[in-house]
Amino acid sequence: MSVWQLVAVGLVMLLGLVGVLVPGVPGQAIVWAAVLWWALTDVSPLAWVVLIGSTAVLLLNQALKPLLPPRRPRESGTPRRTLLIGGLSAIGGFFVLPVVGGALGYVGGVYGVERLRLGSRNAGWASVRSVLRATGYALLVELYACLLVAGAWLGAVVLG
Repeated sequence: MSVWQLVAVGLVMLLGLVGVLVPGVPGQAIVWAAVLWWALTDVSPLAWVVLIGSTAVLLLNQALKPLLPPRRPRESGTPRRTLLIGGLSAIGGFFVLPVVGGALGYVGGVYGVERLRLGSRNAGWASVRSVLRATGYALLVELYACLLVAGAWLGAVVLG
């Protein structure tokens, strides 16, 4: 697989990760399609293992979705910008500090934006709790599943 194809797959995967944060965009499907594209062009056994593992993780996430509270961003009263910055912080945090960085990045990003918006530390933490109750758990689980897939793909590209 050429470097340009790897860059294109990476950009599609990044588009899917950002798509998880935007309501109505099928972010999981885009991430999975990027892995499928890569596995079909790089027919190594590692590529197929990553595709099968990615499929399993994303199917498990779909099965867990009904057990999580539904996303209700309007109930929290939080601006969309806060949720977007929290999600982007989770994506960055996941790659800076693998696995736990995603959750820390999300909470930290939401807290930072809300502290600036509301003006106090206590109000910032209260808003973080409200956001997590209204949208965070479902969003965080879906984003985390996609981040695990992206991390597995990146690891396979670097190691393979």
